[in-house]
Amino acid sequence: MDKPALQGVGLGFRRELIPDLRLAREAGRATGIDFFELAPENWLRQGGRHARDLRAFTECMPFVCHGLSLSLGGTSPLDEDLLRQIRAFMAEHGMTLYTEHLAYCSDHGHLYELLPIPATREAVRHVAGRIRQAQDILGQRIGIENASCYVAAPINEMSEADFVNAVLAEADCWLHLDVNNVYVNSVNFGFDPVDYLRRMPAERIVYMHMAGHYQEAPDLLIDTHGAPVVDPVWQLLDTAYGLLGVHPTCLERDFNIPPLADLLPELARIAFSQQAVGTPLTLPA
Repeated sequence: MDKPALQGVGLGFRRELIPDLRLAREAGRATGIDFFELAPENWLRQGGRHARDLRAFTECMPFVCHGLSLSLGGTSPLDEDLLRQIRAFMAEHGMTLYTEHLAYCSDHGHLYELLPIPATREAVRHVAGRIRQAQDILGQRIGIENASCYVAAPINEMSEADFVNAVLAEADCWLHLDVNNVYVNSVNFGFDPVDYLRRMPAERIVYMHMAGHYQEAPDLLIDTHGAPVVDPVWQLLDTAYGLLGVHPTCLERDFNIPPLADLLPELARIAFSQQAVGTPLTLPA
């Protein structure tokens, strides 16, 4: 199965940015945005102005879905109704890619936090089975994102990189590589982020994430998506492109959202990095 067609630089689609995005489009101003990403949970069953705003952009721009609440590592039954709604939503708007976090966020109810999965062989089989179930319902491969963590799971039989690779192989799914999360976890748990990247399978990457974080302490970073990207993460993106090839890359900004003009330099920085390494990769349809 070929990867979904995607290229260049993306931005998280937030309601707060719609007025600026609309003005830029009407004025014919270049933004450097090649695709948008949204969380389907925030847009399902929306009508009226919100539905019209979304349709105005999905009719002319590529969009990808990045889920928040599927809880792939959880033990409660997978939310099949949500997946069916997402499948219909994606078909309605011509979206061809769905990704989710390699984490769990439910325990007889939503926990509103992404929690780490124990890196065990049993967990690999459990998560991979749920990913295959999700893929069957959606009718397509999905991508899994390496998640940020702040406490270690109680039991681990392998490293995070080994766990990600094992799940990818067992589930036969795509990888949604979050460069900031690699950096955050490398500080929080003391591993080499470059070695982590070196072990990721480039052929499974559908796109990458960049985001800002908050430094709680010298050895504790919190993945907030609420601040500009810091220099070490930019450097790690350059390294990722050098090791794994240039892949489509999306900037996340979910809190403290500034005007669009303040985000454009970061989008341009991603494009510059892509061009510095080589021609941005266009994935086959």
